Amino acid sequence: MTSGAANNGYPAWSPDGKKIAFASDRDGNDEIYVMNAVGGKPRRLTNNTTGDGFPVWSPNGKRIAFMARRDGNYEIYVMRRDGSAVRRLTKNAAKDQFPNWGAKSR
Repeated sequence: MTSGAANNGYPAWSPDGKKIAFASDRDGNDEIYVMNAVGGKPRRLTNNTTGDGFPVWSPNGKRIAFMARRDGNYEIYVMRRDGSAVRRLTKNAAKDQFPNWGAKSR
């Protein structure tokens, strides 16, 4: 995805194939980034001291679901494709990990 010493992983292509969301520790811990599929500079979408990962695009490409450990436990969050309007979807004592979208998700 990108060059350098950072660990990049869990790439997810947008439904139109024009963007890639991925997790990277380039800024010290795992955050969600998005970049053009043809290359260019990645744009950081999240800013969490404990890390975010496993981004998944919604079927219509308007949102990205991801997992985060913001309160000491992994939960599922969703945000707009530009990183705004972050919303927590789960709150369980057990780890909520590896988000995915259903067939009827918008």
